[in-house]
Amino acid sequence: MNLQSAAKKAQTSKTWNYILNLGLLRMVPFNRPHNFWVNKLTNNEVQVKLPCIKLNMNHVNGIHACAMATTSEYASGLLLLHRLNPKEFRIIMESISVKYHYQGKTTAFTKFILTDDEFEKEIINPLKSEDAIYKLCEVKTYDKNDNLLCTASVNWQIKNWKKVKTKV
Repeated sequence: MNLQSAAKKAQTSKTWNYILNLGLLRMVPFNRPHNFWVNKLTNNEVQVKLPCIKLNMNHVNGIHACAMATTSEYASGLLLLHRLNPKEFRIIMESISVKYHYQGKTTAFTKFILTDDEFEKEIINPLKSEDAIYKLCEVKTYDKNDNLLCTASVNWQIKNWKKVKTKV
């Protein structure tokens, strides 16, 4: 499955959104048991559903902190891969920091927004002159009652594949 092609079609088609989600579950098997689901994907925004299921709960019956951190990584990485050509650029998470605000007891939604202006100024233009850049993404997770559960800062390294050294 070509991620960019499927993502573009998923913006206007429920069928393609379903196909995109099934493809993502196969491409990222680690996330499969958690049932993360991309509800919305545009050029500027992604929203990932974090269901309130037993596997995503902690010992006090709240949404697990690690599940929220994982959806933050998932959402920001997906939007970056949607905007960048994965055949041309490699992205790797450099670090993640999460601040928790409220205990989630219902299905949650993780949102990441990347404006066209931010994309050009902070990613595309610097990549023209630098081998690698870092993009710090602020990602927010809300419950279905719109309570802010957490704010994650996910730092991604973006590098042209031609600059990647895989051997010592």
